[in-house]
Amino acid sequence: MSDTITNAAAEGGSPQARLRALGIVLPPPPPPVANFVTFVREGNLLFLSGQGPMQPDGFEHHGRVGADVTLDEAYQHARITGINLLAVMQEALGSLDKVRRVVKLLGMVNAVPDFTAHPQVINGCSDLFLAVFGEERGRHARSAVGMGSLPNRITVEIEAVIAVED
Repeated sequence: MSDTITNAAAEGGSPQARLRALGIVLPPPPPPVANFVTFVREGNLLFLSGQGPMQPDGFEHHGRVGADVTLDEAYQHARITGINLLAVMQEALGSLDKVRRVVKLLGMVNAVPDFTAHPQVINGCSDLFLAVFGEERGRHARSAVGMGSLPNRITVEIEAVIAVED
């Protein structure tokens, strides 16, 4: 975990204050790429559809990790994906303060068959969520798996389940 992320998490405060400490301004949520919605709330659970590494200007990161994308680049792509997931949470809830806990992430990595560092790639999102929500609300269950391909050849796709306040 980088020093910036560690320092933001240690400072405490609201998720918005932690985002400011990290120098992150949430973009508008990326629109769905097919026939689905970006989130569904059922009771106190918020289900977030898979997001990818799309920059606010619409640029998407493409490629296969282990071939034309390095582990460090893929980690950053997972972090960008995490920022997009935060943007969807903000849209769904009106405030990230309503997040009670990040429950589960599923991280998918577009990788060559012999690539084995999928968990380290998805740490880009997990580390961000810990920095934004703190240890108690940000620590989550997670799966990180390799895929033979992802939509539009994106490098990572991550979906999440979030417990929310009433």
